[in-house]
Amino acid sequence: MAAIRITGGCQCGAVRYALHAAPTHPNICYCRMCQKQFGNIFGAFAGVRTEEFAVTRGALAWFQSSDSAQRGFCRDCGTPLAYQFHDRPRISVSLGSLDEPERIKPEHQYGVEGRVSWIAEILTLPETMTGSDDAPERYERIRRTNRQHPDHDTAVWPPAS
Repeated sequence: MAAIRITGGCQCGAVRYALHAAPTHPNICYCRMCQKQFGNIFGAFAGVRTEEFAVTRGALAWFQSSDSAQRGFCRDCGTPLAYQFHDRPRISVSLGSLDEPERIKPEHQYGVEGRVSWIAEILTLPETMTGSDDAPERYERIRRTNRQHPDHDTAVWPPAS
């Protein structure tokens, strides 16, 4: 394998993966299928050749979203992880599932016909940092009981008690 190793995985830690090349064509997609896959207003992806992708823990579950493509996710927690056309030797991973999503900046927008009309306005909305609301004890309880897998590889998950 190549010297590059970019890792990612699902929220619960059941599925982990590694990219052995820098992902290309980072994008966001507003098409209705991506909106439904992510339960959000867009999906964000970047991809590598299939031989540069490896599942390192667990297994992807797949949903055949059309005759042309399938969408990979964690069967345990539902995290959207991948997108793959059947006739291309390439797999794209969801940018949010990367351990360091800040490293891969989208360079293109697809499916713009599905873009919601208010997308440009959202960055002007009022901002609040997590945990700074009027219930800091609630945030602290969530932080203490967090069952989300950390953003790095672990030998096993969940850890032994």
